[in-house]
Amino acid sequence: MNGWIFFYLMVVLKLPIVALFAIIWWAVREPPQPAEAADDNGSSAKPRFPHPRGPLPRLPRRGPHQQEPIPAPARTRSATAPQRDHA
Repeated sequence: MNGWIFFYLMVVLKLPIVALFAIIWWAVREPPQPAEAADDNGSSAKPRFPHPRGPLPRLPRRGPHQQEPIPAPARTRSATAPQRDHA
């Protein structure tokens, strides 16, 4: 019984690793595909940065020239349970 466990661990579980190496070897030895002839001297179809970015939108102005902000609502204390005597 121990011989089969050893065989399974040492041989059968290594088959996926061997298959992975075989696929990588096959992909590496594959000849490269010929590139298509292009008349644009190797440049891409569109420029990487077609134009500069526009300015960002302005933030709202703060200070005395603007209306006062709306005041925060009044704070209220929530109801609590009656205190117990700890003696």
